[in-house]
Amino acid sequence: MSPAKLQSLLQAGIAHHRAGRLAEAELHYRQVRAAAPKNFDVLHLSGLVAYQLARLPEAVDLLGRAHRIDRKHPVCAMRYGLALLAARKTAEAEAALRLAVELKPDFHEGWDNLAYCLKTQDRLAEAVECHRRCTALRADYAVGWFNFGLTLSLLGRNTEALACHERSLQADPTYAQGRLGRAQVLHKMHRIAEAVADYRRYLDLQPGNLEARSHLLLALHNLAELSRDDLLAEHRAYGRLAAAGGPAVATFPNLPEPERRLRLAILSPDLRAHSCAFFLEPLLQHLDPAQFQLYLYHDHFREDAVSVRLKAYAAVWRNFIGQPAAVVEATIRADAPDILVDLAGHTGINCRMGLFARRLAPVQVNYLGYPDTTGLAAMDYRFTDDYADPAPEADAFATERLVRFSACAWAFRPSEAAPEVAPAPVLGRGHTTFGCFNNLGKVTDRMLAVWGRILAAVPDARLLLKGGGLGEPAEQARFRDRLAAAGIETARVDFLERTDDTAGHLALYGRMDVSLDTFPYHGTTTTCEALWMGVPVVTLAGDRHVSRVGASLLHAVGRPDWIAATEDDYVRIAVELADPARLAGSRGALREAMRGSVLCDHAGQSGRWAAALRDCWRAWCGRAAVAA
Repeated sequence: MSPAKLQSLLQAGIAHHRAGRLAEAELHYRQVRAAAPKNFDVLHLSGLVAYQLARLPEAVDLLGRAHRIDRKHPVCAMRYGLALLAARKTAEAEAALRLAVELKPDFHEGWDNLAYCLKTQDRLAEAVECHRRCTALRADYAVGWFNFGLTLSLLGRNTEALACHERSLQADPTYAQGRLGRAQVLHKMHRIAEAVADYRRYLDLQPGNLEARSHLLLALHNLAELSRDDLLAEHRAYGRLAAAGGPAVATFPNLPEPERRLRLAILSPDLRAHSCAFFLEPLLQHLDPAQFQLYLYHDHFREDAVSVRLKAYAAVWRNFIGQPAAVVEATIRADAPDILVDLAGHTGINCRMGLFARRLAPVQVNYLGYPDTTGLAAMDYRFTDDYADPAPEADAFATERLVRFSACAWAFRPSEAAPEVAPAPVLGRGHTTFGCFNNLGKVTDRMLAVWGRILAAVPDARLLLKGGGLGEPAEQARFRDRLAAAGIETARVDFLERTDDTAGHLALYGRMDVSLDTFPYHGTTTTCEALWMGVPVVTLAGDRHVSRVGASLLHAVGRPDWIAATEDDYVRIAVELADPARLAGSRGALREAMRGSVLCDHAGQSGRWAAALRDCWRAWCGRAAVAA
């Protein structure tokens, strides 16, 4: 082929590539490669197309060949690094990305992508410095500010993160991701109404973005005024949009044998030191390996000591962080699980609900991490209990079939670092301390008004609040304004920032006499922690799962008397619990009550969970037999 013909084919491929016609571009590039297999430009561009199409082994090969031909090409080095990173070859990826910025120190995109590589390794402080280099080089680079904000948010530096997302919108007011980033950080700063407004503004621009819709769904659970019917409608709308992305797979190669050993896969971003793992580990620890071959799919950049423990239960462990949806789907389909369990729902930094909509396994189950229906027609079951989702009324608000596999849907693993139960602090201080360590996004203004009534009824009492952001002066000032608006004297309130040390965190329950559960969005981990540390919990039961978790947990430990049916009831129970004699009597017995409850019956809960999974499998086998 003549040089002129080669150049013509290459230019035609480039034109298709720029227009987003990747298949046509690839066809032209392939013809050029056949005639000129060592041409740098076509290898480089072919590798880029393969990367964009999520064909990672091919992308690594082609970009690697181009890089070896010209090791001083910074853009090629960067793209090679990104392909290596997506292929989970992290050390090689970092080397290629560092080479890119060494070759071109003013390469702002190179610094941005090096920051992302470091972030996937949980090296957040180093990533921040790369973001600084990027944005210093190009202050008008909206993408750079957006990514900087995401990293700062992971570090809990939300005020700075918000400023970065606002800089991204200043740099480019049409940059939709900047609006999404702003919504996410407002969500983390517990400014829920503002976050919801920004999620909706983003979705006006990008209506098909499923991940943003998932973030919105999670935020909506914090709005007390949203009806149950409206919330269900939002989830069903998500399900319809997800289904529009392509039909769900209907046939599988899995043998429909009801009693055979099953390949059980679990997908979650929280297979690490996270509350979800604390409830999952007791089930996996007692899972019969003769009945289940366990595949664990982690989806987070952080792997820690908890991850190491969980790996020991698994036949296969994979981490999908940073991998495109197409690669994740292909990998799971190749593993061919019989049952795939989703532990995240519409949560997590990388929501995968869109993949579940395509059906990755014969049986799909949602459990544990999300307090509502997924909205997906392809999600077969949601595991729960009859207190959190009372039959039959709750069934009408779920797109899945509800499986009430136990008297309580949770199995709690207390931390080995937990100190002994401390005496009620009122006995030494002479005044009652009410407290709440729940996520502050769950603290509504209506709830603060109820707390104000409790403090008014117990004039010498104090309120202890702990949560992410309370150590930031601006965030604490905003929260003080909300407390004052609710009639709570801020001089009676103590603030604690979130702590990473588990033992230290649990010891702080020793400063609390009575735990006030949030509503309408209940706590789960914090309720279990409080009970284990001997602190009574007051909860207000509502009409949906998100506001009935506390009821389930308190029934489990034999304290239904702490479950309120109305706000007046909530105030009454809290005030009655403020009695020092009552506190002294209940505090020492709570840990033993919890230890003897279904929550800590780990072997029993694991067996009930496994039996429910087996029943779901048997049902699929029955349908498969009928279809055959």
